[in-house]
Amino acid sequence: MTENFYYPSYLNRDILIHILDADAATCEALSVLFRLEGFQTSFSVDTAGFLAAIERRRPDVVITNIRLGKDSGLDILKRVKTMRTGTPVFILEDQPEVDLAVLAMKAGATDVVTKPIDSERLLNGVRDAVRENVHVGTVEGGKRNVEVRGFAQLTPREREVLQLITNGQSNKEAGRNLGISPRTIEVHRARVMEKLGARNTADLMRIVLTS
Repeated sequence: MTENFYYPSYLNRDILIHILDADAATCEALSVLFRLEGFQTSFSVDTAGFLAAIERRRPDVVITNIRLGKDSGLDILKRVKTMRTGTPVFILEDQPEVDLAVLAMKAGATDVVTKPIDSERLLNGVRDAVRENVHVGTVEGGKRNVEVRGFAQLTPREREVLQLITNGQSNKEAGRNLGISPRTIEVHRARVMEKLGARNTADLMRIVLTS
């Protein structure tokens, strides 16, 4: 288990974590948490500050609130993903927002953590992402190549459907892409979830993103 894995803090010294949250106290608390583990940290309380900071140096991990005043953490997530660097992005929620959490996972978030923050869970998640460099394959042409335990059980069509789902396409969009009906996509999607042991779409995204 992760909590029993010895992870020397000196391995973190070249890793920069950038925290983006409108609440300065959250930024400062997380900055202290990760600095104690040997990470480098920087933080911003607004989108402008974040964008300026990443121009100076791209972070190795991003932790952003899903709500940033008039801006959205989902936009930040998508912006980071367009860099095609495989940077893990953790999403913070001030309160549970299931629909937004699902959108975040579909867009490539590594995890969604609701306040009050479980610091051990977040810390372990960041350690895992840094240590194992956990991604869904490599990014090619803006699309993720899906590599998941249990993937071999899927039929060629189910693999195609999973690929499109994890690239953020709706049933309608995936159906149009493959030349089949949205209902058929839904059937394939249900079979994919069953074979991979996913209870819902958000669970499916977590399985894919952490496998």
